[in-house]
Amino acid sequence: MTKKALFVFNGDPMCFIHVLLNALDMHQKGYMVKTVIEGAAVKLIPELAKPDHPLHALWEKAKSAGLIHGVCRACSNKLGALSAANDQGLGMLEDMSGHPSMAAYIVEGYEIITF
Repeated sequence: MTKKALFVFNGDPMCFIHVLLNALDMHQKGYMVKTVIEGAAVKLIPELAKPDHPLHALWEKAKSAGLIHGVCRACSNKLGALSAANDQGLGMLEDMSGHPSMAAYIVEGYEIITF
């Protein structure tokens, strides 16, 4: 099975929509997909939870499909998104000095794609 880890750092919703669309598309085509939310992208987490946000439905679909592997603990804490991530039940990733380690995904056979 093809494994892809999508690391999204960009906090622009126009970038984030492509992460969600690609994660769902790959998943539907049989890929194993893990999306990791890092950097400025964590600031979108409280916004995506709002039902009137344009990406809310897509976000919920990706979460329901199990495609959101987790959120950077250090970035969420620093950028004020930690409680929103916890409220949504998102896993905290912190195995590299508080940040998610790309090497850990590579060891598991994932190809890293960054946004």
